Parts: sequence; structure tokens; C-alpha cells
Amino acid sequence: MRLPLLSLALLPLVLTSPLPAQEKYDPHPDSLKQDDVPEGKVEGPFEWHSEIYPGTVREYWVYVPAQYDTEKPTPVFVVQDGLSLAERWTLPVTLDNLIHQREVPVQIGIFIGHGKVPAPHENAQPRFNRSYEYDALGDRYARFLLEEILPEVSKSYNLSSDPNDRAIGGTSSGAICAFNVAWERPDEFRRVLSTIGTYVDLRGGGAFPTLIRKHEPKPIRVFLQDGSSDLDLYAGSWWHANQSMLSALNFAGYDVKHVWGEGGHNNKHAAAIMPDALRWLWRDYPESIKPGMAPKRRTDILIPDEDWQLVSEGHRFTEGPAANAKGEVFFTDVPQGIIHKIALDGTVSIFVEQKGSGINGLMFGPDGKLYGCQNGNQQIVRYDEQGNEEVVVSDVTSNDLIVLADGSGYFTDPKNKTIWRFTTDGEKTKVDTGISFPNGLIASPDQTLITVADMQGRFTYSFQRQSDGTLAHKQTYGHLHLNDLAKGSNADGMTVDTEGRIYVTSSVGLQVLDQLGRVHLIIAKPQPKWLSNVTFGGPEFDTLYVTTNDKVYRRKVKAKGVNLWEPPIAPPRPGL
Repeated sequence: MRLPLLSLALLPLVLTSPLPAQEKYDPHPDSLKQDDVPEGKVEGPFEWHSEIYPGTVREYWVYVPAQYDTEKPTPVFVVQDGLSLAERWTLPVTLDNLIHQREVPVQIGIFIGHGKVPAPHENAQPRFNRSYEYDALGDRYARFLLEEILPEVSKSYNLSSDPNDRAIGGTSSGAICAFNVAWERPDEFRRVLSTIGTYVDLRGGGAFPTLIRKHEPKPIRVFLQDGSSDLDLYAGSWWHANQSMLSALNFAGYDVKHVWGEGGHNNKHAAAIMPDALRWLWRDYPESIKPGMAPKRRTDILIPDEDWQLVSEGHRFTEGPAANAKGEVFFTDVPQGIIHKIALDGTVSIFVEQKGSGINGLMFGPDGKLYGCQNGNQQIVRYDEQGNEEVVVSDVTSNDLIVLADGSGYFTDPKNKTIWRFTTDGEKTKVDTGISFPNGLIASPDQTLITVADMQGRFTYSFQRQSDGTLAHKQTYGHLHLNDLAKGSNADGMTVDTEGRIYVTSSVGLQVLDQLGRVHLIIAKPQPKWLSNVTFGGPEFDTLYVTTNDKVYRRKVKAKGVNLWEPPIAPPRPGL
């Protein structure tokens, strides 16, 4: 039953009322044992010693439905907090009934407890890992399931590896854990059951509503339950946090359903609605869950049904994409010293091969030549259309570069924490020192501002370019999102569009910043590997090309890139 939201004026009364103690829900008929329903079995407990969580010991149980067929890959439902929560939810009986009614697929349940490091003696406490494992962001717990628990259970049962066949659920901290697993690995889990979820700042989980709004939507279906008398503590209000999650999921176009009540931080309401929650979560099965689309974003550049397309693979480490005037894209394979060319028809060929050159960042100049950071030879070079090489600057270490319409160039030197200015006739001058790891750099469309990525920090730096080519008014400017365990953003290459938006490759994805340095959108990485660089290419310069480890991908968007070798253009005034 869906209850109406209480008005804000009534919240103080609710939070101090004795309603939680008076909560009572009639058991759902489908949570009661029925005589004609085949009964599954719960096996366990099994003990597990984790390597991802060193020293921890935990127990897990496996629910096996009566209809389980060893010959068929079987869907999986992972539940945190072990058998005790599964029984409070009356989950084994509910699954028996719904599977028998064919309202959910036959599925294996894995009810797994949190880890603890056993106490060394009887007068000591164990180290309890529940909050560390469940409340934390990042991919640790997802890796724990995917690398340890699922392979172990698969030794005894035929588990499906299809992400559409995998659900995960939990209550309180176990709920945010379930959501986080799907968030980090939607390629592995796509159905989330969250009750009285702890989306507050115990360990950074309060950031989820913002991340949901900014990230490109993921193929996840989410069921939320909470009550207006839930916890209100130092970390935040569970009730308001769950409503913020719903608001963010709706904004971003997710398939989400919520059931609000008046209860407190317990499982009474969840148990009463469990059969209906599972029906909704598995509805339309086996139809695949697909990402939604936000109705309207301030930065609205994504095209429905347009995704990353593989362009080239089999490389050792790709970098430095740059487009010429035709929109043909060139990129490097750094360890092999190769520059590849992507023709407009998608054909990939070798443009230049020079082993040991360490060729990295590329950019075309106003002379039509391709400039490159040849770090292995400690020089900046340029190539004509036939691939003939000419040295421009010698005795420098470099990573990435740009060349502007007036012939001025800039390159980063991470080894020496330096930014250099150079000219096409070979002059070089230091223009900044001190950024921890200056990596990618880009200019604004009007070529008055230079932005530099600090791979080891969370900010990009902005400089104003002076008439003599020097850089002034250095400031941390672009605010990037980080992975949970990251000390820095891993910000690498960048590009810019005609609206003045800057696209920064990072560990969390392709972050799109407005002219004021605010991240509006995070586009998903095409594969879970290092995202090194990005440029616009194609005949209309409306296609993003990204280099990521061993591959290159492209994706058409509703934006056009700026060619910095062309005369400066004025971007629109930003919305402040």
C-alpha cells in the first residue's frame, strides 16, 4: 500500500511521536506458507574468509528453490545481513510462493552477512566490518561479490552471469550497499531492493543524489521503501535522504518505484510489502533493463540510443586523439611509438611508426601539421601530411599540448611540474610551475583562458592568457568528482566545445564542466579502464573520440568541438 507523503509541517510531530512502537502490518498472503507450494531449502551457514577484506570471517546461506534446474543458468538474488534479514523479510517463503505463481523467475538466493575480524582473545572485541563494507562508496564490495562469493557459489550452482538476471537488496546500510553495487557495476547487477536505506553521510553516501543527477543514466531498476519516523541523527535524516534519492532518480530518468509509510527504522513495513516489491522488481522479465533518459538537463548533449561505439582495439595504451580540418582523428599507441589515423569511414591505418619515441599528446596547428609530444626523445615534433617529421622543441619532457591560431603553443611537463609556452619556430619559455601533476590542457573558444588538469588533485587550474603569451591569475577552478578511495581525480586529457564546456577524462568518467568550472554531466566510460584523452572529430565535429587503455571509442553528441588552430570564437555568456 502506498501511503501519502506527510506535510513538512507535521514532520516534527511525527519524529517525536510513538508511532514506530505502534507499527503493525498484517502479513501479506504471499508471505505465508501455502499447502500446494513446493518448498525450497536454505543451505548453510557456509563460512568465508575474504581476501578483499583481509582477516574477515563471515557466514552466508544459499536459498535453492524447488524448481531449480541444474542445466539452466539461474537468476540470483543477493541479500546483505544474512539469513536473519531474509527471515525478517519472510523471504524464503515469499520466493517459494512467487516462483510457484510464476510472478518472479526461479532464482538462487545468497544471504550473506558482513565480515568481522575475530577478537584475538576473550577480553577483546572483534573488528566489525558492517559499516566499512556497507556504507562505503567505491567498488570494493562489488568486487568482493564478483571475485569471491559468486565464483564460490557457482561451484555448486549454475548461476546466470547476465546482469539482467541479478538482483541485490538490503535494509539500512545493507540497502545503500545494494544500490552501490549496481551503481558501480551495472554490467553485473541491475535490480535493487532498498528498504530504510542509509543514504546519509556515514561514509559519503549522502553524495548519491548529486551523483545520480550528474551521471549519465545507468541500466538500473530501483525499489525504495522508507517511513517518516525513520532515523534523524548526526549523519542526516534517513527520511529526507530517501526522498532525495527518489527525486534524483526521477530527474535522471531511472525506472524507480517508492512506497512511503510512517514507520521507523525497522523491517516491519518492508516485510509487509515484500511480495509486491519483488513482483515490481522482476516485472517484464526476461526483458532487459535499459538506461533511462533525463527529461531535460541544463547540459543536454546526450542523444537517445546513442552509445559508445568501438573504433579500434588491440593496442597497448592509447592516447592523444586529435582531429584535422577534415575531421579525421589521429591517436597514439604510446608504448609502440605508433600514430594511427581514423579515416572518416572508420578505417584505421598507421600514419607514423617510430619505436621508442614515446609519442603521446597530439594537436594540429594553424599550419595544418600534426604536433606531438615525443617524450621518449625529449622533444616536441610536427608531421606533414605524408608523415615526415620535423623537430620543433628539443630537450624537454612533455605529456600533452595545444597549438593556437596565432602560432603559440603550450605543453605540460608533469615530471618537473611545469607548463611551457612554445612557438612554431622553436622558442620555449616556462610559464608556470607548481601544479602537482599537470597533464591535459585546453584553451577556451576565445583562446583567452587556458585550463590545465591536475591528475593528482581534484581541481583543474585556470589561467588567463596575456598578450605576450604568458599565463596570469592562476586559480583552482574546475571542481571534479572523485572515486571514493582516490587521492586525485586522475584527470587526463581534455577538449572543448563551442559553448565553452570543457570535457575532462577522469577515473569516474568523462566529466563535462560549464564555463564556471561546475560539473553538469558525467558521461560513462566505455569500458572500466583508464580513460586517457578525448577530442571532437568527424565531418561535423559532433562526435567524441576517447582513448581508453587498449581501445578507442566514439560517440555522437549534441555539441560541436572547437578547432583551436582556427581564429578564436566567442562562446555565449555563461549562466551564473
